[in-house]
Amino acid sequence: MKPTLFVLAAGMGSRYGGLKQLDGLGPNGETIMDYSIYDAVRAGFGKVVFVIRESFEQDFREKILKKYEHIIPAEIVFQELDKLPKGFVLNPERVKPWGTNHAVLMGKDVIKEPFMVINADDFYGRESFAIMGEFLQTIENEKNIYSMVGYRIGNTLSESGSVARGVCSSDKDGFLTSVVERTAIARIDGEIQFTGENGEKVVVEDNTPVSMNMWGFTPEYFDYSESLFEKFLAENQSNLKAEYFIPWAIDHLIAGGKVKVKVLDTPSKWFGVTYADDRASVVEKIKQLVDNGEYPEKLF
Repeated sequence: MKPTLFVLAAGMGSRYGGLKQLDGLGPNGETIMDYSIYDAVRAGFGKVVFVIRESFEQDFREKILKKYEHIIPAEIVFQELDKLPKGFVLNPERVKPWGTNHAVLMGKDVIKEPFMVINADDFYGRESFAIMGEFLQTIENEKNIYSMVGYRIGNTLSESGSVARGVCSSDKDGFLTSVVERTAIARIDGEIQFTGENGEKVVVEDNTPVSMNMWGFTPEYFDYSESLFEKFLAENQSNLKAEYFIPWAIDHLIAGGKVKVKVLDTPSKWFGVTYADDRASVVEKIKQLVDNGEYPEKLF
């Protein structure tokens, strides 16, 4: 059974000021997401599921889904604030989305095979899809063995300013032990550094693995996510800004001894438009990949 690609795109409308302005960065107006779909198809993925908001369903079907209909089977699911477990009622003052792992939960009824989760607007690179696709096909009949593509931190920095990254630690067998969010990461005087908990300078090696929200799961992860979401809601009832992120859930599952998460090293360079000033360099990076023959000039 081929694995499924699950694309988190519910933030798309607000982030881009409407789908009409979904940014074309490739030579023929391709979006970053187009490159992800292309890479997933050649890595052997058999289906793509997008999680979006109902408010832009029609726009999404016309502008995005149509593009892929002859490329790979595609469907959509919806992330909405009121999609909560039984017994929980939405606080009317809540406006912030529930976060990435709530988005993942929305795929429960349509994904029955191993699947990979990515952000819609991050460029992950061909090798990363191939590495994850191969891993997911080896765990098709297993449970509780997940994976995360660990990008080398030096391959994820922005030239326009500092970034936040989930810095990963793993055991001797390459399984994840923790993901710690670090902020203000930048290359200064040739060294990659961030500010530690006590304000001290911490220097990290270029090949230190970081999470860029590229995860591999088998379907029982939905059941874990559901019960952990109830725990999260019970703990954060009065916090209107708390978000249910994938690393939060993964940390709980690892600490409880329920799952193992293999950290998959990738040589791919991650990039995205973190700052407005990043756009020109992203366009240039994609052009270089096309010029080098990694992608055709026109994808679809």
